[in-house]
Amino acid sequence: MIKLIAFDLDGTLLNDQRQVDPSFWHLYEKLHREKGVMFVAASGRQYFTIEEQFRSIRDSLIILAENGTHVRYGNRELQVEDMGLAAARSLMRKGREVQNAHLVLCGKQSAYVDSTYEPFLESVQHYYRRLQVTPDLMEVEDQVLKVTLWDELDAETNSYPHFKTFEKKFKVAVAGNVWLDITKHSANKGAALEKIQERFNISREETLVFGDYLNDWDMMSVGYYSYAMKNAHEGIRVKSRFITRYDNNNNGVVRTIAELFEEEV
Repeated sequence: MIKLIAFDLDGTLLNDQRQVDPSFWHLYEKLHREKGVMFVAASGRQYFTIEEQFRSIRDSLIILAENGTHVRYGNRELQVEDMGLAAARSLMRKGREVQNAHLVLCGKQSAYVDSTYEPFLESVQHYYRRLQVTPDLMEVEDQVLKVTLWDELDAETNSYPHFKTFEKKFKVAVAGNVWLDITKHSANKGAALEKIQERFNISREETLVFGDYLNDWDMMSVGYYSYAMKNAHEGIRVKSRFITRYDNNNNGVVRTIAELFEEEV
């Protein structure tokens, strides 16, 4: 029996307009309130951004933010993975060498940028509810959860090669066409989800997972019911046990959950 459902947001639960299908809320209430199923929103997004979008259920939803470096359940903080300012600054120095890329320093209290390039800021503001423009990222003082690059060309082919040599010390994940996320090596969606399973005594065989991009890779190993979205990156399609029949623009997550639980949408 499935007791835990974890889903990525962008390209997975959300459509391309970053919207949740209205049918999700009814299904959530049905499964969580009546059957005790736990839900995890697992995203590279900032905690405050996820909290705002799921405000009506935030007290009962586990929010796994910043690729697993910041996890909260209602008012309880379950996990914070601080990579440290020294490590973050070394990554940012490298990031400044990448042409057509702009840096986001993801702290626990806020996200920070020092680029005012308009397309970059417009994109970043969708994912970071708390965002500060600062004169110099090297001067920021905060717990650092993640260093992110926004790559105007292509994160996988332009930014990622610059950080391959860092993979022994850090988790480097392509999180979208323009996004490259770097965290502590031990910090990722899969590791965070495993800790949630341990805390609530839920097995892999009782876990359902949905993802679409390479930062969901580790999460696919944590649940027996691992679903790549129909629109997923090929690497995730290969890693997953199942593929949804519908993509993110056709409510693939909700329709798959409803079928597994024999519920109507």
